[in-house]
Amino acid sequence: MKLNCVIIEDEPLARNLLTDYVNKVPTLNLVKAFSNPLEALEALRVLSVDILFLDVQMPEITGITLLKVLKNRPLVVLTTAYSEYALEGYELDVADYLLKPITFERFLKCVDKIMQRLETETITDTTVSQKQEPASPFVFVKDGTKLVKVWLNEIRYVEGLKDYVTIHTKDQKITTLQRMKALEEQLPADQFIRVHNSFIVALAAIDVIQKNEVMIGSTAIPIGDTYRKTFKELVDKKHIQ
Repeated sequence: MKLNCVIIEDEPLARNLLTDYVNKVPTLNLVKAFSNPLEALEALRVLSVDILFLDVQMPEITGITLLKVLKNRPLVVLTTAYSEYALEGYELDVADYLLKPITFERFLKCVDKIMQRLETETITDTTVSQKQEPASPFVFVKDGTKLVKVWLNEIRYVEGLKDYVTIHTKDQKITTLQRMKALEEQLPADQFIRVHNSFIVALAAIDVIQKNEVMIGSTAIPIGDTYRKTFKELVDKKHIQ
């Protein structure tokens, strides 16, 4: 299976270099390389894309801005000459961050990292109980080379860090190579809610709700601006006047 790629890069030399790199890798298929990010944004509404190589600094619209407005995002790899964008890229859940000038060796590591992530998600999708199956009160998560059963009623919260998530239960912590979004889709929406880019909480485990955070035991978990409205609406449904 080949992964469809799109490049958005306004600098011709950098765009040609990435085009050459993509064409050298047998598992990648270049759909199109764009110089204009606005044209690319419109095309991405209809194109089937697995990986987007996105330059950060462009004249019409920055890559960060494009990423924020892009719906149904593929896996995104940011490319830039400035390392200070790495943190913001992490907050936007990008797959990788390539610092210019990009070597082919570093590019290959990026592709390998993405392939491993997709492989992990495929394994999880085929072995864990899906949230559409409410009769299954547990999920399986990959821990190293083994799959570990985690009972849903024991999960207190989930914490994301780059390509890993840590599941905090009553008695243990389990760290697995997985995207937060993939795990979020496996958890029952009536029992778990995402309150921050880096946190999913079990509703039953919340002890106190404050203005900008929830308390689970002695752990304070922030409520992000993106998730505040949805969380408030859910709390209001369970609020007894």
